[in-house]
Amino acid sequence: MRDVRGDFPFLEAHPQLAFLDSAASTQKPWPVIDAMASFQAAAYANVHRGAYRLSQVATTAYENARSTVAGFIGVADPEELVFTRGTTTGLNLVAAGITDLLDTGDSVVVTEMEHHANLIPWQRATKRSGAELRVVGLTPDHRLDMAGLASRVDESTKVVAVTGMSNVLGTKPDLPAISALAGAFGAATIVDGAQLVPHSPVDVAGLGIDAIAFGAHKMLGPTGIGALWMRRSLAESIEPFETGGEMIREVTLTDATWAPIPAKFEAGTPPITEAVGFATAIDYLSGLGMTEVSAHEAGLTELALERLADDVDGVTVFGPPVGPDRGGVISFAVDGVHAHDVATILDEHGVAV
Repeated sequence: MRDVRGDFPFLEAHPQLAFLDSAASTQKPWPVIDAMASFQAAAYANVHRGAYRLSQVATTAYENARSTVAGFIGVADPEELVFTRGTTTGLNLVAAGITDLLDTGDSVVVTEMEHHANLIPWQRATKRSGAELRVVGLTPDHRLDMAGLASRVDESTKVVAVTGMSNVLGTKPDLPAISALAGAFGAATIVDGAQLVPHSPVDVAGLGIDAIAFGAHKMLGPTGIGALWMRRSLAESIEPFETGGEMIREVTLTDATWAPIPAKFEAGTPPITEAVGFATAIDYLSGLGMTEVSAHEAGLTELALERLADDVDGVTVFGPPVGPDRGGVISFAVDGVHAHDVATILDEHGVAV
Protein backbone atom coordinates (compact mmCIF):
# COMPACT_ATOMS: atom_id res chain seq x y z
CA MET A 1 0.00 0.00 0.00
CA ARG A 2 1.25 3.50 -0.86
CA ASP A 3 2.32 5.91 1.87
CA VAL A 4 -0.78 7.95 2.69
CA ARG A 5 0.46 9.99 5.64
CA GLY A 6 0.82 13.09 3.47
CA ASP A 7 -2.90 12.95 2.70
CA PHE A 8 -3.77 13.71 6.34
CA PRO A 9 -3.19 17.27 7.56
CA PHE A 10 -3.73 16.14 11.15
CA LEU A 11 -0.63 13.95 10.96
CA GLU A 12 1.36 16.84 9.50
CA ALA A 13 0.21 19.04 12.38
CA HIS A 14 1.17 16.37 14.93
CA PRO A 15 4.18 14.58 13.41
CA GLN A 16 5.25 12.92 16.69
CA LEU A 17 1.81 11.61 17.61
CA ALA A 18 0.86 7.94 17.21
CA PHE A 19 -2.92 8.19 16.83
CA LEU A 20 -4.35 4.79 17.80
CA ASP A 21 -7.95 5.80 18.46
CA SER A 22 -9.45 5.37 15.00
CA ALA A 23 -11.96 2.84 16.38
CA ALA A 24 -13.58 5.81 18.13
CA SER A 25 -13.25 8.28 15.24
CA THR A 26 -10.88 8.70 12.32
CA GLN A 27 -8.88 11.65 11.04
CA LYS A 28 -9.84 13.05 7.62
CA PRO A 29 -7.71 13.17 4.47
CA TRP A 30 -7.42 16.30 2.34
CA PRO A 31 -9.84 15.07 -0.38
CA VAL A 32 -12.67 14.80 2.17
CA ILE A 33 -11.89 18.17 3.75
CA ASP A 34 -11.58 19.87 0.35
CA ALA A 35 -14.74 18.31 -1.09
CA MET A 36 -16.86 19.43 1.84
CA ALA A 37 -15.36 22.94 1.89
CA SER A 38 -15.84 23.37 -1.85
CA PHE A 39 -19.44 22.15 -1.77
CA GLN A 40 -20.28 24.28 1.25
CA ALA A 41 -18.70 27.39 -0.27
CA ALA A 42 -20.02 27.23 -3.82
CA ALA A 43 -22.64 24.51 -4.36
CA TYR A 44 -24.73 24.24 -1.20
CA ALA A 45 -28.52 24.33 -1.31
CA ASN A 46 -31.31 22.31 0.25
CA VAL A 47 -32.21 19.14 -1.61
CA HIS A 48 -35.38 17.68 -3.14
CA ARG A 49 -37.33 20.87 -2.48
CA GLY A 50 -36.17 23.62 -4.84
CA ALA A 51 -37.02 24.09 -8.49
CA TYR A 52 -33.99 26.32 -9.03
CA ARG A 53 -30.85 24.93 -10.67
CA LEU A 54 -28.57 25.08 -7.62
CA SER A 55 -31.00 22.98 -5.58
CA GLN A 56 -31.17 20.45 -8.39
CA VAL A 57 -27.35 20.30 -8.53
CA ALA A 58 -27.19 19.77 -4.76
CA THR A 59 -29.87 17.09 -4.98
CA THR A 60 -27.86 15.28 -7.64
CA ALA A 61 -24.75 15.43 -5.47
CA TYR A 62 -26.69 14.09 -2.49
CA GLU A 63 -28.24 11.21 -4.43
CA ASN A 64 -24.93 10.41 -6.13
CA ALA A 65 -23.47 10.12 -2.62
CA ARG A 66 -26.20 7.61 -1.76
CA SER A 67 -25.28 5.53 -4.81
CA THR A 68 -21.58 5.67 -3.86
CA VAL A 69 -22.22 4.52 -0.31
CA ALA A 70 -24.61 1.79 -1.46
CA GLY A 71 -22.14 0.49 -4.02
CA PHE A 72 -19.39 0.32 -1.40
CA ILE A 73 -21.23 -2.46 0.44
CA GLY A 74 -22.57 -4.20 -2.66
CA VAL A 75 -26.12 -2.82 -2.62
CA ALA A 76 -27.64 -3.03 -6.10
CA ASP A 77 -30.57 -0.68 -5.40
CA PRO A 78 -29.50 2.64 -3.80
CA GLU A 79 -33.08 3.27 -2.69
CA GLU A 80 -32.56 0.59 -0.03
CA LEU A 81 -29.90 2.73 1.63
CA VAL A 82 -31.02 5.36 4.13
CA PHE A 83 -28.82 8.20 5.33
CA THR A 84 -28.90 8.52 9.13
CA ARG A 85 -27.02 10.47 11.79
CA GLY A 86 -24.74 7.49 12.39
CA THR A 87 -24.64 3.83 13.32
CA THR A 88 -26.54 4.38 16.55
CA THR A 89 -29.42 6.13 14.82
CA GLY A 90 -29.56 3.44 12.16
CA LEU A 91 -29.82 0.63 14.69
CA ASN A 92 -32.41 2.50 16.73
CA LEU A 93 -34.40 3.15 13.53
CA VAL A 94 -34.65 -0.51 12.58
CA ALA A 95 -35.25 -1.67 16.17
CA ALA A 96 -38.05 0.87 16.68
CA GLY A 97 -39.71 -0.25 13.47
CA ILE A 98 -39.45 -3.93 14.29
CA THR A 99 -40.84 -3.35 17.80
CA ASP A 100 -44.29 -2.85 16.26
CA LEU A 101 -44.01 -6.30 14.63
CA LEU A 102 -43.09 -8.14 17.85
CA ASP A 103 -45.52 -9.77 20.24
CA THR A 104 -45.61 -11.93 23.34
CA GLY A 105 -44.15 -15.32 22.46
CA ASP A 106 -41.61 -13.87 20.03
CA SER A 107 -37.89 -13.69 20.79
CA VAL A 108 -34.94 -11.47 19.87
CA VAL A 109 -31.40 -12.86 20.09
CA VAL A 110 -28.38 -10.66 20.89
CA THR A 111 -24.79 -11.43 21.87
CA GLU A 112 -22.70 -10.53 24.91
CA MET A 113 -20.25 -8.58 22.78
CA GLU A 114 -22.75 -6.03 21.44
CA HIS A 115 -22.12 -2.30 21.65
CA HIS A 116 -24.82 -0.50 23.66
CA ALA A 117 -26.24 0.76 20.36
CA ASN A 118 -27.08 -2.81 19.31
CA LEU A 119 -28.17 -4.01 22.74
CA ILE A 120 -30.28 -1.34 24.43
CA PRO A 121 -32.63 -0.79 21.45
CA TRP A 122 -33.45 -4.52 21.56
CA GLN A 123 -33.87 -4.43 25.34
CA ARG A 124 -36.45 -1.68 24.85
CA ALA A 125 -38.07 -3.48 21.92
CA THR A 126 -38.65 -6.65 23.92
CA LYS A 127 -39.81 -4.83 27.05
CA ARG A 128 -42.35 -2.82 25.05
CA SER A 129 -43.64 -5.75 23.02
CA GLY A 130 -43.54 -8.53 25.58
CA ALA A 131 -41.07 -10.53 23.48
CA GLU A 132 -38.20 -12.45 25.07
CA LEU A 133 -34.61 -11.21 24.91
CA ARG A 134 -32.13 -14.06 24.58
CA VAL A 135 -28.38 -13.53 25.05
CA VAL A 136 -25.63 -15.62 23.45
CA GLY A 137 -22.30 -15.86 25.27
CA LEU A 138 -18.71 -16.22 24.14
CA THR A 139 -16.17 -19.01 24.07
CA PRO A 140 -13.10 -18.83 26.35
CA ASP A 141 -11.09 -17.28 23.49
CA HIS A 142 -13.71 -14.53 23.06
CA ARG A 143 -15.35 -15.87 19.92
CA LEU A 144 -19.12 -16.07 19.55
CA ASP A 145 -20.50 -19.35 20.90
CA MET A 146 -22.11 -20.69 17.74
CA ALA A 147 -23.52 -23.73 19.54
CA GLY A 148 -25.08 -21.39 22.06
CA LEU A 149 -26.51 -19.32 19.22
CA ALA A 150 -28.04 -22.39 17.60
CA SER A 151 -29.69 -23.32 20.90
CA ARG A 152 -31.34 -19.91 21.24
CA VAL A 153 -32.67 -19.39 17.71
CA ASP A 154 -35.96 -21.14 16.99
CA GLU A 155 -39.41 -20.65 15.47
CA SER A 156 -40.15 -17.81 17.89
CA THR A 157 -37.11 -15.77 16.85
CA LYS A 158 -37.80 -12.65 14.81
CA VAL A 159 -34.40 -10.94 15.04
CA VAL A 160 -30.77 -11.92 15.51
CA ALA A 161 -28.78 -8.75 16.28
CA VAL A 162 -25.00 -9.10 16.04
CA THR A 163 -21.90 -6.99 15.59
CA GLY A 164 -19.86 -7.32 12.43
CA MET A 165 -16.74 -6.71 14.52
CA SER A 166 -16.64 -6.13 18.26
CA ASN A 167 -15.49 -2.65 19.24
CA VAL A 168 -13.93 -4.17 22.38
CA LEU A 169 -12.63 -7.61 21.44
CA GLY A 170 -11.92 -7.25 17.72
CA THR A 171 -13.91 -10.46 17.19
CA LYS A 172 -15.50 -10.86 13.75
CA PRO A 173 -18.43 -13.29 13.96
CA ASP A 174 -19.26 -15.55 11.00
CA LEU A 175 -22.06 -13.44 9.51
CA PRO A 176 -22.97 -15.81 6.63
CA ALA A 177 -23.36 -18.70 9.08
CA ILE A 178 -25.37 -16.55 11.49
CA SER A 179 -27.69 -15.22 8.78
CA ALA A 180 -28.18 -18.73 7.40
CA LEU A 181 -29.19 -19.98 10.85
CA ALA A 182 -31.53 -17.03 11.42
CA GLY A 183 -32.98 -17.26 7.93
CA ALA A 184 -33.84 -20.93 8.38
CA PHE A 185 -36.35 -19.81 11.02
CA GLY A 186 -37.49 -16.71 9.14
CA ALA A 187 -35.62 -14.34 11.46
CA ALA A 188 -33.93 -11.14 10.29
CA THR A 189 -30.19 -10.65 10.87
CA ILE A 190 -29.42 -7.06 11.90
CA VAL A 191 -25.72 -6.10 11.90
CA ASP A 192 -23.83 -3.34 13.68
CA GLY A 193 -21.28 -2.58 10.98
CA ALA A 194 -19.54 0.37 12.67
CA GLN A 195 -16.20 -1.43 12.95
CA LEU A 196 -16.64 -3.90 10.07
CA VAL A 197 -17.39 -1.69 7.07
CA PRO A 198 -14.40 0.69 7.45
CA HIS A 199 -11.87 -2.15 7.63
CA SER A 200 -13.02 -5.00 5.37
CA PRO A 201 -14.62 -5.54 1.97
CA VAL A 202 -18.36 -5.96 2.56
CA ASP A 203 -20.95 -7.46 0.21
CA VAL A 204 -24.39 -7.58 1.80
CA ALA A 205 -25.66 -10.12 -0.72
CA GLY A 206 -22.83 -12.50 0.11
CA LEU A 207 -23.38 -12.07 3.84
CA GLY A 208 -27.06 -12.93 3.56
CA ILE A 209 -28.00 -10.33 6.17
CA ASP A 210 -31.14 -8.18 6.30
CA ALA A 211 -29.79 -4.85 7.59
CA ILE A 212 -26.48 -3.20 8.43
CA ALA A 213 -25.71 0.20 9.92
CA PHE A 214 -22.41 2.09 9.83
CA GLY A 215 -21.09 5.63 10.25
CA ALA A 216 -18.92 7.93 8.13
CA HIS A 217 -16.70 9.25 10.92
CA LYS A 218 -15.13 5.84 11.53
CA MET A 219 -14.10 5.61 7.88
CA LEU A 220 -12.34 8.93 7.20
CA GLY A 221 -15.58 10.87 6.74
CA PRO A 222 -17.43 13.51 8.77
CA THR A 223 -19.46 13.10 11.92
CA GLY A 224 -23.22 13.52 11.83
CA ILE A 225 -23.94 11.08 9.01
CA GLY A 226 -24.17 7.34 8.63
CA ALA A 227 -26.02 4.81 6.56
CA LEU A 228 -28.52 2.03 7.15
CA TRP A 229 -29.12 -0.60 4.49
CA MET A 230 -32.26 -2.66 4.88
CA ARG A 231 -33.57 -5.33 2.58
CA ARG A 232 -36.52 -3.74 0.74
CA SER A 233 -39.04 -6.17 2.20
CA LEU A 234 -37.94 -5.20 5.72
CA ALA A 235 -37.84 -1.47 4.97
CA GLU A 236 -41.35 -1.51 3.54
CA SER A 237 -42.76 -3.53 6.46
CA ILE A 238 -41.75 -1.18 9.30
CA GLU A 239 -42.94 2.25 10.36
CA PRO A 240 -40.63 5.30 10.23
CA PHE A 241 -38.55 6.23 13.26
CA GLU A 242 -39.08 10.00 12.75
CA THR A 243 -41.80 11.98 11.03
CA GLY A 244 -41.79 15.43 9.49
CA GLY A 245 -40.91 17.07 6.23
CA GLU A 246 -39.87 15.18 3.11
CA MET A 247 -40.99 11.71 4.30
CA ILE A 248 -44.68 12.39 3.62
CA ARG A 249 -46.68 11.12 0.64
CA GLU A 250 -49.98 12.73 1.64
CA VAL A 251 -50.99 14.57 4.80
CA THR A 252 -54.21 15.96 6.24
CA LEU A 253 -54.85 17.50 9.64
CA THR A 254 -55.79 14.07 11.00
CA ASP A 255 -53.70 11.52 9.09
CA ALA A 256 -50.67 10.97 6.86
CA THR A 257 -49.13 8.37 4.57
CA TRP A 258 -45.44 7.85 3.96
CA ALA A 259 -43.26 8.47 0.94
CA PRO A 260 -41.48 5.48 -0.63
CA ILE A 261 -38.08 4.45 0.70
CA PRO A 262 -35.56 5.94 1.28
CA ALA A 263 -37.46 9.22 1.84
CA LYS A 264 -39.77 7.38 4.27
CA PHE A 265 -36.90 7.26 6.77
CA GLU A 266 -35.26 10.64 6.09
CA ALA A 267 -37.42 13.21 7.87
CA GLY A 268 -36.21 16.80 7.86
CA THR A 269 -33.31 18.45 6.10
CA PRO A 270 -30.60 15.84 5.66
CA PRO A 271 -26.84 16.21 6.26
CA ILE A 272 -26.12 17.36 2.71
CA THR A 273 -22.52 18.54 2.94
CA GLU A 274 -21.72 15.53 5.12
CA ALA A 275 -23.10 13.22 2.43
CA VAL A 276 -20.63 14.71 -0.03
CA GLY A 277 -17.83 14.12 2.47
CA PHE A 278 -19.04 10.56 3.13
CA ALA A 279 -18.95 9.72 -0.56
CA THR A 280 -15.51 11.28 -0.96
CA ALA A 281 -14.18 9.22 1.96
CA ILE A 282 -15.51 6.08 0.29
CA ASP A 283 -13.92 7.07 -3.01
CA TYR A 284 -10.64 7.51 -1.12
CA LEU A 285 -10.89 4.08 0.51
CA SER A 286 -11.93 2.49 -2.76
CA GLY A 287 -8.88 4.03 -4.40
CA LEU A 288 -6.69 2.35 -1.80
CA GLY A 289 -8.60 -0.92 -2.23
CA MET A 290 -10.43 -2.47 0.70
CA THR A 291 -8.68 -5.81 0.21
CA GLU A 292 -5.35 -3.99 0.58
CA VAL A 293 -6.64 -1.99 3.56
CA SER A 294 -7.75 -5.20 5.28
CA ALA A 295 -4.45 -6.97 4.59
CA HIS A 296 -2.41 -4.01 5.83
CA GLU A 297 -4.45 -3.84 9.02
CA ALA A 298 -4.09 -7.59 9.57
CA GLY A 299 -0.32 -7.21 9.44
CA LEU A 300 -0.34 -4.34 11.92
CA THR A 301 -2.66 -6.27 14.22
CA GLU A 302 -0.42 -9.31 14.20
CA LEU A 303 2.63 -7.15 14.97
CA ALA A 304 0.83 -5.35 17.80
CA LEU A 305 -0.36 -8.58 19.39
CA GLU A 306 3.14 -10.05 19.20
CA ARG A 307 4.73 -6.98 20.79
CA LEU A 308 2.14 -6.79 23.56
CA ALA A 309 2.62 -10.47 24.37
CA ASP A 310 6.43 -10.54 24.17
CA ASP A 311 7.67 -7.08 25.15
CA VAL A 312 5.42 -5.88 27.96
CA ASP A 313 5.21 -7.60 31.34
CA GLY A 314 1.87 -7.95 33.09
CA VAL A 315 -0.28 -7.35 30.02
CA THR A 316 -3.45 -9.34 29.32
CA VAL A 317 -4.84 -9.06 25.79
CA PHE A 318 -8.54 -9.69 25.20
CA GLY A 319 -10.03 -11.15 22.05
CA PRO A 320 -9.15 -14.06 19.79
CA PRO A 321 -5.64 -14.66 18.45
CA VAL A 322 -4.57 -13.61 14.97
CA GLY A 323 -6.77 -15.07 12.25
CA PRO A 324 -9.52 -14.28 9.75
CA ASP A 325 -12.01 -13.61 12.55
CA ARG A 326 -9.68 -11.16 14.32
CA GLY A 327 -10.03 -7.46 13.53
CA GLY A 328 -7.74 -4.58 14.35
CA VAL A 329 -9.41 -3.49 17.60
CA ILE A 330 -7.18 -4.55 20.49
CA SER A 331 -8.10 -4.26 24.17
CA PHE A 332 -5.65 -5.02 26.96
CA ALA A 333 -5.15 -4.62 30.70
CA VAL A 334 -1.93 -3.93 32.60
CA ASP A 335 -1.67 -5.65 35.98
CA GLY A 336 -2.11 -3.25 38.86
CA VAL A 337 -2.61 -0.16 36.69
CA HIS A 338 -5.97 1.51 36.02
CA ALA A 339 -6.90 1.85 32.35
CA HIS A 340 -7.15 5.65 32.65
CA ASP A 341 -3.63 5.80 34.06
CA VAL A 342 -2.30 3.64 31.22
CA ALA A 343 -3.93 5.95 28.68
CA THR A 344 -2.58 9.06 30.43
CA ILE A 345 0.97 7.70 30.55
CA LEU A 346 0.82 6.71 26.88
CA ASP A 347 -0.48 10.17 25.99
CA GLU A 348 2.52 11.71 27.72
CA HIS A 349 4.67 9.67 25.32
CA GLY A 350 2.74 10.78 22.23
CA VAL A 351 0.45 7.75 21.90
CA ALA A 352 -3.33 8.31 21.74
CA VAL A 353 -5.50 5.37 22.82
